Amino acid sequence: MPFVVALIHRHAGAPIPGWGLGNLKSIWLKRISATVLVALLCGCGGSRVTLQNPRIPKPLIDQLPMSVAARYPAEFDNYVHEEQVIGKEKWIIDLGRSNRLLFTQLFGAMFKEFTVLEEGSDARDLTIDALIEPSIDAFEFSVPNQSQTDEFAVWIRYRIKIFDSAGVQVANWPIAAYGKSQSSTFGGDEALRRAAVLAMRDAAALIIMQMDKSTGISKLRSTNTQSNSALPTVIPDDENIQTTAAEEIPDDSG
Repeated sequence: MPFVVALIHRHAGAPIPGWGLGNLKSIWLKRISATVLVALLCGCGGSRVTLQNPRIPKPLIDQLPMSVAARYPAEFDNYVHEEQVIGKEKWIIDLGRSNRLLFTQLFGAMFKEFTVLEEGSDARDLTIDALIEPSIDAFEFSVPNQSQTDEFAVWIRYRIKIFDSAGVQVANWPIAAYGKSQSSTFGGDEALRRAAVLAMRDAAALIIMQMDKSTGISKLRSTNTQSNSALPTVIPDDENIQTTAAEEIPDDSG
């Protein structure tokens, strides 16, 4: 029926309703506007920030005389955060295996005997006092356009679960870590990377100073290890352990 109506108007010399140049132009402009709006919302590009090995200065602490293992979940071992800043670009922060490297270095310094439980291994096959399982609950960041400053900031909420030698969970400890870096000093991608590294180091400092108090992990020592040594005293050194993420930490993260 619409085709018949069109023919009637054509033969009558009348313009076809809705087919005028003005209407076609209006439709074209609306489509262009919608395309531009989508482009603005999705951003014009993206930035990818990858962490390699955020090493920490060697902690000046006495080791706990314990045999401990760590089990790293797959998501923790290969953590990637993606976020679209409204009206801006998309950010991808790839922590990769940096968490594994950092926590392995950290726990290796804290405990007399430490091993990593690889995928497929059973903790019950090991003679250990405790099993540690870290994870990431949340990862957040802000860019200068959001904070109206020249700083990139990163917040990471870790969670530390502790299991005894029988596999019973005895502690579930959340850790909130923070780091920031100035874009005026390092540039966008590098500043965000440094902020993430500083947040991870902040978490390491909190674990060193508060883990035993918050989880009671030293109470899981076996009778044999208890008889060999008294409880060690954790003595943080201000020059080697950061309790708050600061820009002055030398970057040796690679």
